[in-house]
Amino acid sequence: MAESNVSGPGTRWRANLDRLGLQVPEVVAPVAAYLPAVRSGAHVYTSGQLPFVSGELTAVGKVGAEVSLAEAVLAARWCALNALAAVHALVGLDEVVRIVKVVGFVASAPGFTDQPLVINGASEFLGEVFGPAGAHARSAVGVFELPKNTPVEVELIAEVR
Repeated sequence: MAESNVSGPGTRWRANLDRLGLQVPEVVAPVAAYLPAVRSGAHVYTSGQLPFVSGELTAVGKVGAEVSLAEAVLAARWCALNALAAVHALVGLDEVVRIVKVVGFVASAPGFTDQPLVINGASEFLGEVFGPAGAHARSAVGVFELPKNTPVEVELIAEVR
C-alpha cells in the first residue's frame, strides 16, 4: 500500500480555525443508533453530520425552495466542522494526515441541480483548515429528504497517524 505524500498539518489546523474565528465544537450527540466516528486502521470514518450550531440547525428545508444556495453552502461548512469535531474527539486533529474523501447529501427541491456548489462549502472549508492536506475526493448527491428536515449532511474519511 502506498503511503500518503501529504505531510500532516500538525497544529496549523488550530491557527487556521482561530483565523476563521472558529473553535472545534463538542461532538453532536447521535440522534439514532450509531457512533459519530470510527477508526479502522489509518482512517477515521465519520457518520453523516448535520449543520448544528449550539444544538440548533442552521437551516431547515430543501435547497432551491426554503433554503437558498448561500444558506446551504454555509450549512455545509457547519457540517464539515461538526465532522472535524467527531474526528477530534476520537483521535485528535493533530493526528490527521489528510482528508481523503467527503460525501455530501443535499435535500433538493425539484429542478435544483447545484449540489456540487453546496458541498463546495465543506470542501473549501476543509482546505482553509488543512491547506493541501484538506484536498480530497468527493461525491455530492441530491436527495429528497434528510434527517430533521436539514438541507445538508456531510460525512468524511480522514487518514490519520
